[in-house]
Amino acid sequence: QVQLVESGGGLVRAGGSLRLSCAASGSIVSINRMGWYRQAPGKQRALVAVITSGGSTDYADSVKGRFIISRDNAKNTVDLQMDSLKSEDTAVYYCYGNLRRRLWDSSYDYWGQGTQVTVSE
Repeated sequence: QVQLVESGGGLVRAGGSLRLSCAASGSIVSINRMGWYRQAPGKQRALVAVITSGGSTDYADSVKGRFIISRDNAKNTVDLQMDSLKSEDTAVYYCYGNLRRRLWDSSYDYWGQGTQVTVSE
């Protein structure tokens, strides 16, 4: 069984910072991509940032220059440093991992349960 557990969400004023962390545990052979998605009320879940095992990153245009994603391959963790937060960043943030559980198996997507980030004006 695989678990992705997020931490670090909360309430912050606009212009402030938060750091989200996610740890993947369980029977894992390798993790290709890890990252963060978010879902605001009434909207679809959307990519925030993703990082490959080699360190390549991709960000949503709306967070470029404000958010930084990082990863520790040895610990199977991924972090998201969020600075200059805006009210439109308010959402439930989900940790994501595309990982392989067995050497002979394909890789699949796994999700955390989500952590709420609320940015007040």
